[in-house]
Amino acid sequence: MPIRTNRGRAAVYRKLWAWPLRSPRNLMVMVFALAVFAIAVGFVVPRTAGRQAGNTAASPTVTLSNGVLVSGTPAPGAAVPTAPSTSRVPRVTLTSPPTATPAPQALSVAEAWARAWVHHPEGMTNEQWTAQLAPLTTEEFLPQLRTVDPANIPSTKVIGKAEPITASARAVEVKIRTDGAELRLTVIATDAGWRVSSFTRAE
Repeated sequence: MPIRTNRGRAAVYRKLWAWPLRSPRNLMVMVFALAVFAIAVGFVVPRTAGRQAGNTAASPTVTLSNGVLVSGTPAPGAAVPTAPSTSRVPRVTLTSPPTATPAPQALSVAEAWARAWVHHPEGMTNEQWTAQLAPLTTEEFLPQLRTVDPANIPSTKVIGKAEPITASARAVEVKIRTDGAELRLTVIATDAGWRVSSFTRAE
């Protein structure tokens, strides 16, 4: 039957506390039981605390302020937002490449063509005059030269060197002074070599 009075409970408690003192064997049993209880408590409590801490760390909070990470711890393997770079990329100003150095062969062809152009002694026909220009002229430009009357050419000699005006890898524009006019020649690179493809005359 249950104990219903304080005196009865006190008597039970006295028996429990007095039991270890009744014999050395009882005392050893009590000490062993307390040691087992203490070991169990020491083993269970840290693991419970570790699980609680792990659950807390599993829900990180990442807060950005103006693109800058100010608080929170990212979960393992999670992508961490990064702040946009504020460094400025230096501007690069592109300039036009320098004028290419004209090939010496192009200048030589221009000077030879000019000497053939001013060479038109009295009585020379267009066919003769064109024949001396043909090896230095493109096939496309020759038909225009066949319409020229050599007698109308005012120049008789070249008085200057070919001077480049513009130049690229495959085309050179030059000027050459004669005793009658300044010639502007365009010399281009063809499969057969450098050839004059056009000319203008400035008085």
